[in-house]
Amino acid sequence: MQYGFRSVSMDDIANNLGISKKTIYQFYGDKDELVDGVIDDQIKLTQDCCVKDKLDARDAVHEIFLAMEMMQEMFANMNPSVLFDMEKFHPRAFAKFQQHKYNFLYKAFTENIERGKKEELFREDVDTDIMVKTRLEMMMLPFNQHVFPKNKFTLIELQLQLTEFYLFGIATQKGHKLIQKYQQERIKLTGDAKK
Repeated sequence: MQYGFRSVSMDDIANNLGISKKTIYQFYGDKDELVDGVIDDQIKLTQDCCVKDKLDARDAVHEIFLAMEMMQEMFANMNPSVLFDMEKFHPRAFAKFQQHKYNFLYKAFTENIERGKKEELFREDVDTDIMVKTRLEMMMLPFNQHVFPKNKFTLIELQLQLTEFYLFGIATQKGHKLIQKYQQERIKLTGDAKK
């Protein structure tokens, strides 16, 4: 995830783990199988975090802020080329990622918007399907090196900015106040963590 799938060889992986390539091949037939395994693990981790965030969240806005914390950890050292590499060189893994995106995440985002509407934190006039699809595509935008070159932007900086942009766009006045409250809490936490 840090260097991209294409630039990391099986030799690199074996050397980093301090094991032989032969040992890796006892578990994975080739690099495609290894990439599939990594993607399977990443998808499971993401899904588990989403379920936990939904249960732990005080409200729909808080759920998105909890997701932002997860994104911060996930994208901290991720290379933006990961998605491009996966799509071009590991189509089976990319298909799994797409299925996760358009099935699991679509459902999770839909439920979040509906929850927010019930809590009067998100606007009732928001078309849920349009906003969910917009958010799913916004998540992919930071990986586009033509729009956001990695030497000028970090994935996490972009993800956080785009998520807040999305959130303010669908929120009611009541929701805006809550967003600002959670922003202040996050600033306080990150400020305390830096000390």
